[in-house]
Amino acid sequence: MPVYVAVDLGAESGRVLTGEFDGERLAVREVHRFANRPVRVLDGLYWDVLGLLAQTRGGIALAAARGRVTSVGVDAWGGDFALLDRDGRLLANPRHHLDPYTSGLAGLVSWQDHYELTGIRPGPGTTACQLLAHAGSPLLEAADHLAMMPDLFTLWLSGEMVTERTIASTSQLLDVRTGRWASSLVTRLGLPRHLFAHRITEPGTIAGPLREKGRDGPGGVVVVAVAGHDSASAAAALPVSSGSVGYVSCGTRSLAGLELDAPVTSRAARLAGFGNEGGVMGTVRFTRTLNGLLLLQECRRSWGVRTSYADLVAEAAAAPAFGPLIDPGHPWFLEPGDMPARIAAYCHSTGQAPPAGRAETVRCVLESLACSYRWALEQAEFLSDRRVKAVHLVGAGASSETLCRLVADFAGRPVLAGPVEATAVGNLLIQAMADGRIGSLTELREVVRRSFRPRPFPPGREREPYEIAYSRYRQLTGIDRFHVDAGPGLGTGRER
Repeated sequence: MPVYVAVDLGAESGRVLTGEFDGERLAVREVHRFANRPVRVLDGLYWDVLGLLAQTRGGIALAAARGRVTSVGVDAWGGDFALLDRDGRLLANPRHHLDPYTSGLAGLVSWQDHYELTGIRPGPGTTACQLLAHAGSPLLEAADHLAMMPDLFTLWLSGEMVTERTIASTSQLLDVRTGRWASSLVTRLGLPRHLFAHRITEPGTIAGPLREKGRDGPGGVVVVAVAGHDSASAAAALPVSSGSVGYVSCGTRSLAGLELDAPVTSRAARLAGFGNEGGVMGTVRFTRTLNGLLLLQECRRSWGVRTSYADLVAEAAAAPAFGPLIDPGHPWFLEPGDMPARIAAYCHSTGQAPPAGRAETVRCVLESLACSYRWALEQAEFLSDRRVKAVHLVGAGASSETLCRLVADFAGRPVLAGPVEATAVGNLLIQAMADGRIGSLTELREVVRRSFRPRPFPPGREREPYEIAYSRYRQLTGIDRFHVDAGPGLGTGRER
């Protein structure tokens, strides 16, 4: 039975998982998990990519010890990149997108022109802005190639240079309609054109054999360029059939929106904070980045309790409904810290009684997230002129029955929950597609449905209390004004 290995690199941790595919169903197992801690050197924040490589190789070795491996694929976060010399050697550790060393694109190109071309909203942490910060530096002058993060690991594992489309779409430099580098934009920004000379490849492209210490690895294992952006791999694993798809990918951060067959690059879409990123088989993920389980994670850390997330959510399920609400995208809630205190302070500042205790605080977080998901989905429908009957909720949030029910009740439409490990599932099944075991996206998603049957959560019949609470949320956050702007993070600053 083929065994595929998924390397899933997140901004806070990494994992190595195996997938056994019998032709009908996929069985997934985590074999290795490790922390991803950026390193501060003098005035800069960097990714420890060599440490991540060592952990990745260690995880692949553990997977190989369990059975014969067919292939390996790497997905990671978007935006960040490495600069390489002509021999493919790393010139410097990649900078972290949260390192405030960039200045944006102001004055070089209009925001709307840029958005219409790339489908990505301007932001200081994007690839384009980071490159501009290097303008005139010896580092940029010495660089021969730019490698997005999953492409860097594909290179190190296979020895082959690839540029995969879904991760390239996060760069703010890819033409959203052609799927090729936007050469005219690169020229206007004054960036070295040779950095973008390599051909864009599609998810499922075999890069080459797995190599160890410069030699082919054992057993003819190959490295596959999967959907390199972790969000694209997760969207590939949506257990749907066809048509426009509404979904929420809920992890530390969340993405909410629609899968479409064409981008939406109107001014209204830009002002509402939506981006158009590449998906598998030419699809477009028209989504907005929202806060997610970071709120709950930081609450639990501040309380210093050993209670599991499941127990905290169970307590919240029994707490009174329709209490205070927060704006999850408010700057106070976007970074680690004393989240319960911040929630209480936000409630005081908005004239609400703060939650009384742990259970009510978690209830406040979950109801507020459900409201934010509803808003993003409704705006995505309005902006794209598409309608969806159900919402697919994938990622860690799909394991919470309470959150799934709240999303269904606030959205007023059914929620289909799962798979929880959507990113790994998409990564693994794209490898199966490269192996010739799956022939299309429709077939891939049928495997997902058979392997991880989604749990249905229909909305309750009593709509009025949820509509009243949602109206209160809209007034509280000011989203009725519609000019919501994600800014450099997820906040609610206004674009001028």
